[in-house]
Amino acid sequence: MKIIQYTESESRVFDTLPAKGVTGRVVIGQADGAKNFCMRVFELTPEGHTPRHTHDWEHEIFVHSGVGSVYREGQWVPIRAGNVVFVPPGEEHQIKNTGKALLVFVCLIPAGAPEL
Repeated sequence: MKIIQYTESESRVFDTLPAKGVTGRVVIGQADGAKNFCMRVFELTPEGHTPRHTHDWEHEIFVHSGVGSVYREGQWVPIRAGNVVFVPPGEEHQIKNTGKALLVFVCLIPAGAPEL
């Protein structure tokens, strides 16, 4: 069993386009013996965003704090703390922070996908 504060996990900062103001952490992954899923926590600074992209695996996302938008089918959809988002395989998506505080979200991906 593993119990930690997510901020204790090693962070990786992405601040070069196509991403801006993104900090990512693998909080549970292969190194922990997780065989089915990888759990990551992302922090987006105000005006920060992930790259717009697609891939062959699904995402399950829980918005922990902040406000933002997710790009879905050509439109920006508002998200806020407490929202959940399902991104199916192959769907183009992007997340951006539209608020004045950090946007923090948890993202689950299947084992075998790049962890970060």
